[in-house]
Parts: sequence; C-alpha cells; structure tokens
Amino acid sequence: MSSSPLLDFTGAAGDGTRIEAALIASVHTPDPYLEEIASHLIVAGGKRLRPVLTVVSAQVGGGPSSDAAVQGGIACELVQTGSLYHDDVIDESYTRRGVETVNAKWGNLQAILAGDFLLSRASEIAATLGTEVAALLAHTIGRLCEGEIEQLRHTYNSARPEASYLNSIGGKTASLFATAARIGGIVAGLDRPMIEALTEYGHAFGMVFQIVDDLLDVTSTDDVLGKPAGHDLVEGVYTLPVLRTLQAGGVAAAELLALLGRPLDVAEQDKALEIVRANTGVASARVTAVEWADRAAAATASLPSSAATSALRAAPHALLTTAD
Repeated sequence: MSSSPLLDFTGAAGDGTRIEAALIASVHTPDPYLEEIASHLIVAGGKRLRPVLTVVSAQVGGGPSSDAAVQGGIACELVQTGSLYHDDVIDESYTRRGVETVNAKWGNLQAILAGDFLLSRASEIAATLGTEVAALLAHTIGRLCEGEIEQLRHTYNSARPEASYLNSIGGKTASLFATAARIGGIVAGLDRPMIEALTEYGHAFGMVFQIVDDLLDVTSTDDVLGKPAGHDLVEGVYTLPVLRTLQAGGVAAAELLALLGRPLDVAEQDKALEIVRANTGVASARVTAVEWADRAAAATASLPSSAATSALRAAPHALLTTAD
C-alpha cells in the first residue's frame, strides 16, 4: 500500500511514536493474561489512522499536537480494536493483520470480554477529556452497533438495497473516523465551524476507507490483506462492488445471482470473485469512492492554511491508490 499523507505528517513530527507508546500504555493492566489478550491485535500492528486523524485534525490551526489529542485518538483506536474483537467472533474469523484472531487463539467468550475491556478503557480515557468528548464517544459506539445491525439484517440478501450498504458503512466505519477528527478539533479548542468541517471530513474519509476496503476484499489476496480475501462474500455480506455487479444486469449478474443467497464453498467463492473482478462492479464502486474522496477534500476548504490541512486534503485520494 502507498504511504498516507497523514502518516507522513505525524511521522515527521514524531507523533506516530507518541501514539504507539500511548496505545500500548492504555491496555496495561495488573493481570498479565488479560493484558496479553487485550493487546493482541494492537501489537500485531496497524496504520493507527484514527488516532493519526485526531492528532492531525488538532493541528490544522498551526499549533502542536497535545497530549489530549493523542489520548482522544487512543480512545477511538481502542473502540475500533474492541469492535474488531467482537466482529471476529460474529464472523468466525481466524486471521487478522496476519495473526490469529483473539477468538481463534483464546475462544469466543474471552474475545468478547476482552473487547468489552477495550471499550471500557476507551470510555475512561474519553471521560478525562470532558463531558462533550465522553458523550460523543458513547454516541459513536451506538452508531457502530447500528451499522453492524444494518449489515447483519441483510446477510445473504442478494436484493440488499444500496442504501442499506451506505447506511451500514456510515455507522460501522465512517462514524468513528468522523469522531476521531471531531475530537481533534474539540481538544484543540477550534471554533465550531472548523469542528463541523473536520467532522464532515472524517465522515467522508471513512466512507472512502470502507469502500476501498471492500474493493480490496474482492480484488486482492490473502497475503496482502492479512486476512482471507473474499470473506464478505462467503459470510453473505454483499458490498458495493458486488451490488453494482448485480445492478449492471446481463449474463454476469445472472451467474453471480445464482451463487448468492447462501454460504459458498471454495469453488463457488472463486467463481463469484472471478465474476465480480471481470465486470463493471469494481470500477463503478471505485467511482463512488472517488466522489466521497472529493467530498472529503472539499470539506477542508474552510480550514486554515497549514501543513496539517494540506495533509488532510491529500489523504482521501491517496487512500484510493491502495485499491489500484
């Protein structure tokens, strides 16, 4: 994957190192067994885009990043990681970030409780940043749940409306990016119009992020992803490239439709992926990702001219290159 302007910005300032250290410290507990489980996906790596977004958003006015911005970003990352623990139980996933999932290594019950532990730590941190941040994070956790429920209610539904998909990713992915950016603005004491612009930016960036992730799920490989490719299709989660392939009609849509609506074996999965890759659904979904990237960049127009703002403006379109 190509470098992100957000990661480049935080790396140059040394903020990436601060984020990593604070993230590890956030899951420290006197119980070494719990700490091992809680930190399992954290030590496996990751781009830390949510805390990076918080830290960069806090600097659009030209000031340095504060400890409050770092901690606000850590709260968002812990929500993300805790939700992944829960998602992997729901999806019965066995690998993520190139390592065993928590549920695969320790079992579903411990994965669920460890996920709850991470959410509780996120809430503790948010509470130290004030009632507005604490309420915002609590609301966002609810939005994540709403997005996941929307997805689950359409499992194996080959007639899933595109609006359902967009609503789902708006909740389960984009809402946390929006919150990460908003927290950056709040803790930096930016004025309300700037905070709203950052929130709009974060939401649009999150939409790009999820559509790109869904494109990679049907176009990439297990090794590149660090998890099984085509997993969504197998689990009956029909994402934008699949929905657009069906919408296009014709022989390809008919062949794909005949495979959907039920669990797939390996041969059926390969056939479904072949159909999606060979037709217009991937390109069509990418066009939608570009539209969201344009919206994210446009949201930065009202922000002050700064190195941080420039990094925000460039990041959504850089993210698109990872799906090329």
